[in-house]
Amino acid sequence: MQDIEPYDLWQYLYQSESDERSPFYGREYSEFTFSQTIYNYYIHPQWDEFGSSTLYIKVLIADYVEKYAIFELIGEWNDAIENDIMRLKRDVMDVFLGQGITKFILITENVLNFHSSDDSYYEEWYEDIREQGGWIVSLNMPEQTKYDFLKARLNNYIELLNFPPWRTLKPDVLFAQIDNLLLRRLT
Repeated sequence: MQDIEPYDLWQYLYQSESDERSPFYGREYSEFTFSQTIYNYYIHPQWDEFGSSTLYIKVLIADYVEKYAIFELIGEWNDAIENDIMRLKRDVMDVFLGQGITKFILITENVLNFHSSDDSYYEEWYEDIREQGGWIVSLNMPEQTKYDFLKARLNNYIELLNFPPWRTLKPDVLFAQIDNLLLRRLT
């Protein structure tokens, strides 16, 4: 797990630790001190902690003009015990919602397990953005994780997409392609 780094090729465009609007503003990172763990497995120090002991995040970009943000997640998404969605919604997403972000891309290819609880925070998040034309997308969720996500019917709030070439695109192009895809689905 320590070898899985957050995607860093967009850092010349955005760094959450330098963004005064980000909940991670002012964070300092070490490339050599591994202190965060997921079930006793050390993870790369560039991942951001937001209150969960099993799920970590990295804000890859927040575009306040186009009103979208892209996040990468790693670990186990556990709503049943950790109530990860509450922490994610309250401590991260609400901050970006307050700054006008209404379209959220979650890259979940490194979310290896999902344990559901109720859907109230998903519904709340969806309701917060729906009237403004917003959406929430999860990209490349592993099949076993997707199975549990679908079983809990959370795809009513978060669109699940497979989009393997996301790393080959600039963030604005990735956003535009997903936005266009969702617009076509709605019409």
